Amino acid sequence: MKTKLIMLLLAGMAVATSCNKFLEENPRSNLSLVSYYENEGQAEATVNALYRRGSPLRYSTTGSYLGSTASINTILTGYFTNSYEGQERVTLFARELTRQQNANVISPTMNTIWDEAYEAINIANAGVKYIPQINMVNETKKNTLLAEAKFFRAYNYFYLVKTFGALPLYTLPNEKLTDPLYLERTEAAKVYELIEADLKSAVEVLPAKKFADGHRITKYAAAMLLADVYLQQGKFADAATAAKIVVNSPHKMTQNIDLDQNSAYNLLRKTDDLDEVIYAQEFDDLVANSGARTATAFSSSAVSVFTTYSIFERVFGPTKQFLNVYSKDDLRIQPNQFYHWSYTNPINGKKWTSEDAGIWYYVDEQALLTTGRGTKDWNFYRYPEALLTAAEGIAKSTGVSAEAAGYLAQVKARANTAGKTVAQFTSELQVLSADDFVKECWKERLREFPLEYKMWDDIVRTKMFPVISTTEAGKVDFVPLIGAKNASGAVFKESDLLWPISPDEIQRNNKLTQNPGYQ
Repeated sequence: MKTKLIMLLLAGMAVATSCNKFLEENPRSNLSLVSYYENEGQAEATVNALYRRGSPLRYSTTGSYLGSTASINTILTGYFTNSYEGQERVTLFARELTRQQNANVISPTMNTIWDEAYEAINIANAGVKYIPQINMVNETKKNTLLAEAKFFRAYNYFYLVKTFGALPLYTLPNEKLTDPLYLERTEAAKVYELIEADLKSAVEVLPAKKFADGHRITKYAAAMLLADVYLQQGKFADAATAAKIVVNSPHKMTQNIDLDQNSAYNLLRKTDDLDEVIYAQEFDDLVANSGARTATAFSSSAVSVFTTYSIFERVFGPTKQFLNVYSKDDLRIQPNQFYHWSYTNPINGKKWTSEDAGIWYYVDEQALLTTGRGTKDWNFYRYPEALLTAAEGIAKSTGVSAEAAGYLAQVKARANTAGKTVAQFTSELQVLSADDFVKECWKERLREFPLEYKMWDDIVRTKMFPVISTTEAGKVDFVPLIGAKNASGAVFKESDLLWPISPDEIQRNNKLTQNPGYQ
């Protein structure tokens, strides 16, 4: 195992080559770590390796039957389902809240999450240790590479601590057989301390420019992740401060050109490098495409309508109850905005229809109709999240203000089809109590980010479960999470807040203990 981890670290040392806007990595596994860090190119190769490794893959990579690993968290709510859960039982156990009795069955999924995140952390640790020792003519470039390494270490630890809780905390690379491979779990608060320190350092150093200007991590990407980290811990004033760095940046909301195919949501679906995008995973049809994401936007019957994918499967789709989270005048619930129920193939005239909504937001039409290779980038963070984080953070820390109301109003106004303006929404929101205002922020997060797998994080941090009306469009109540029923009728337990550590990992590392409630 030790030799394997060292070889994985060496494999992560990559040479970056430019392919238009795309970072390409060529692993180099025949070098010793000690002799590797000698020049700027090797430092850059290390950091480039991190762009396509570890926890970001949990969101951006989609399989034909399981979907993105991060999507399984949303399935815990019962508001989204996988139509192939009979085979992909991790999604069945998530929806039924029965993971506690099935830790061994879902062990492969847990292994993947754990192993790939720690592989990325090990590479990042090597960068943090060795980049400062390299002589570079360009000191700014050196500091930037170091900050990027810290960003990705923080990103991977953040995903792990949300998933498993207390973790073995490595801050140095495993590079020699004498290095400690197996550590005990460190309490989550200490893990968060490292995450915060890494990100605060990155915010200070990284360039203040949009992600589209070079497709590398920026000050604003680091600030957005830091705001997310603060919000997850309930540090509301800090979350608002970090989020406002993004709010006041060159990033901005995409506006509706019309309320049809040129709506903001369709522009986000079709277009890369919009000012709204703070951080994204790049895809193209040569180096790496987006896998089966487009094929997951339909039900299995689409295989008779299109020839570009051999498998179509609704591996992540909303229930009818979840769609009631939107009021009738919300643009996001209109056909061919976030969701769709029919599509006519313009090449052969065949039509796909479904009573259950597919996800229009995932459709790359070039891939669907001709190539079978999705090229649309995957957006991790968008500007509306900065607005909503700042709005909630301000309201929770200092009360409802015109500033906080204005941030929330921008998100609401873009989705409104009745012509209400930002000013009108702001006026209405300002008179709400802090508690009611914060719940409006939560509702807007439910409506804006369900397809980007943000829902479970919000439920865990607030310890409140959204109960969506089955009869009244747009009506959402919130009840204490523990003891609440999910949309499949399963009752949430304290042990549902974390995933089990893989029994395989516990067998490898006898210093680990299992999360409470898991067999």
